[in-house]
Amino acid sequence: MTTASPLPVDPLAVLKSFGGLRVLAGMYPAGHPMIAQKLRELEDLVDGHLQMAPALRIDIIRGDVHLDGLPVRTDGPGNTQILAELAALGVDSLYLERGVHADELLATAQFLWQLKERPTGDSIEAQLAARHVRHVSLGRIAPLDTRWGSPPWPDAPTGPLDPAYAESLRLTEQTFATVTAGGRLDTATVRGLVQLLIYKVARSSAALGQILTVKQYENLTYCHSVNVAMLSFLLGRQVNLDEEAMSALVEAALLHDIGKTRVPLEIVKKPGALTKRERKLIEAHTVFGAQILTEVDGLRPLTPTVALEHHRTTKGSGYPDLGEGVIPHLLSQIVSVADVYEATTGARSYQDPMLPEQACLLLARRAGEVLNTALVKAFISAITFFPLGSLVRTSRDELGIVVTTNSNDPLHPVIALLDESFQATRGEVDTGERDASGAYDRHIAESLRPPAGKLDLTALLASTSSPS
Repeated sequence: MTTASPLPVDPLAVLKSFGGLRVLAGMYPAGHPMIAQKLRELEDLVDGHLQMAPALRIDIIRGDVHLDGLPVRTDGPGNTQILAELAALGVDSLYLERGVHADELLATAQFLWQLKERPTGDSIEAQLAARHVRHVSLGRIAPLDTRWGSPPWPDAPTGPLDPAYAESLRLTEQTFATVTAGGRLDTATVRGLVQLLIYKVARSSAALGQILTVKQYENLTYCHSVNVAMLSFLLGRQVNLDEEAMSALVEAALLHDIGKTRVPLEIVKKPGALTKRERKLIEAHTVFGAQILTEVDGLRPLTPTVALEHHRTTKGSGYPDLGEGVIPHLLSQIVSVADVYEATTGARSYQDPMLPEQACLLLARRAGEVLNTALVKAFISAITFFPLGSLVRTSRDELGIVVTTNSNDPLHPVIALLDESFQATRGEVDTGERDASGAYDRHIAESLRPPAGKLDLTALLASTSSPS
């Protein structure tokens, strides 16, 4: 006969016990029987959890309690009061590590009592360390100044956009905003978006040019999601997925980051390195996303799976931890490749965007260990080092925009020549043309970052034939 696994600790019981100990520590002298009783109660709760896990992590995000990254119900009587008390103290997170002992729990409770009465300028971490607390961490989700040390990248594409692409961005932004506000995902809108992306955006050279090349904006989740959906489509088409699989792929890619709607925007957009606690919150978006999507009727079965797995590697590592050797589904692996490319070719507050060929080299370096090698090769073949819309300079010192790629000769696309104002073309040339000796007439000498506001990809690519 097997014994059922113990249930995880009730995080609200822990918070209430901590809150009670805090009040008692402020009212009675050390060693008082009531303090000792409440301390034993808290110890029992914590020890029960730490026998199963190396740490107990409780976060309060927008009024919702999360245990080890997973949301729990908080609608019971008396719960509002303890959450309000912690919010008044500026405490949003309580982390307890294995090895914590009663003296540390009591010292933390005493600190919380004094925190409101006699705040100091020292960090919470320093104040706890001064009390010899080593296994307890308290945190606060505070607004961050994302402008510090950051170039002023806009948050969305600028300039004229392909109409179908613009509509897909608008609908996706609405969808994500609804979920962020606590509303339910509208499956009818999602189905319409998938059709719009497959049958209109994917057939527009202008739209693909705006998605594939360097982006001079720090796109938010909704824009990133549309771009990843289209890049996943291009890769899925390259590996000959059938029509049903392609629809499932585009839906999953579109919603792969929906869990970020439960992560504070200040953390999603924070420039520079994240703290350990912030990193945990960001990583939890995969679990949040899977939970959101499994609660929605009408989505395809693999959509929650991709949301859960898209940051896991082909070796079975990454996050979230699903057990040793658990390999992500093929659709998850496709989205992972598209996700890396899209993230690196867009501007970030802490780094400039990579040029397409640099992003392709990054994919190649991650192939095998992190990304599926065959999928990386297929992706690079599909988009090439110089994808549609790339601004390039030739060996003849000509400026041009890539308007057609050549799968048989990916380093020599067809380009539309530009004048120095970037406003008009001077005809098209095929860089794959050769002279009488068989040598190329010209080569792509370098890719260039497009100048902000001077390059109208929609106009330049709208007259080219739709991609096959």
